Amino acid sequence: MSDAGGDDIQIEAAAPEVEVTAEAPKGKLSLEDALQQVLKNALVHDGLARGLRECAKALDRKQAHLCVLVETCTEAEYTKLITALCAEHKIHLITVGDAKVLGTWAGLCKIDREGNPRKIVGCSCVVVKEYGQESEGMHVLLDYFKTR
Repeated sequence: MSDAGGDDIQIEAAAPEVEVTAEAPKGKLSLEDALQQVLKNALVHDGLARGLRECAKALDRKQAHLCVLVETCTEAEYTKLITALCAEHKIHLITVGDAKVLGTWAGLCKIDREGNPRKIVGCSCVVVKEYGQESEGMHVLLDYFKTR
């Protein structure tokens, strides 16, 4: 009986720590942090398209709100297609530097027990079809697009 009571106390103590870390970013987010937050929310709400085929479909159907492309993509036709579809349908395009980082943000990795990403798969293109819930990161990105 005393062991079961001890487990309950540990679970209750762990919950407030998670809430505190979620409320921690009170200041102005950087563009990368905002993009990471938006991609995480979209992933949770099943609003991401990952890879060339899914992204091209979403862009062509005008389902996309935002497109993220990697700068270091080696295929010229790949980047031409994505940029042309974004320009044609007036969809916002952001470029990031590393495919492994974008793959981590898009959920293409395994998370180990310590919370570190393992077995990261690179991703060249991600499309946000649904933002999910409103967040500070979404507002930072929308302000960025208005000033661009």
